Formats: sequence, structure tokens, C-alpha cells
Amino acid sequence: MFDQNSRYHEIPIHTITDRDGREIAYVGRRFPPKGDPARILSEVLVAEGDRLDMIAARALGDPLAFWRICDANHALDPFELTDEPGRRLRIPVPEF
Repeated sequence: MFDQNSRYHEIPIHTITDRDGREIAYVGRRFPPKGDPARILSEVLVAEGDRLDMIAARALGDPLAFWRICDANHALDPFELTDEPGRRLRIPVPEF
């Protein structure tokens, strides 16, 4: 259902039956990994005007991999990672 690079790729799909007997599919909850990621590729400094998708494109070769940077920096809100220029972000090793 989800692309192999999606953060939801390995999350199970559940179903619930409503009062009319229709089955409704939904994606289970995704919990960010706990603790420090095992493999950090590098660190980057956030520049004025940076967006997380731009950083992911430069560092990981895929703007849609921004969520991997969120996980590596224990952030649920991607915008908080770039709101302060000069912040150091950990970049995880890309998973292929």
C-alpha cells in the first residue's frame, strides 16, 4: 500500500466494521524509534531559509526522506528542526 521508502511501509493495516457492516481500513499508529539511532552519517547546520525537505534532498538524495532526519533528531514536528538557523541536525545513514 505504501512506497518502500515511506515511514508507513511496515506499519500494519487494520480494519474496523462500522454499524452498517462496512469494513474501514486504517493504518496503525507509527511510533518513532526510541533512543539514539545506531548509525549517523553526518551532521549539518541549518542555514537561514532551509527546509527539512531541502536538507533531506542534499544529504540523503530524497526530499521525501525528511522523516528519517526527524527520527534521528527525536522530533515529531519537522518544522521545529529548521526554525532556528545554526542548529546542528544529525543525518542518519540512508536505508535502501
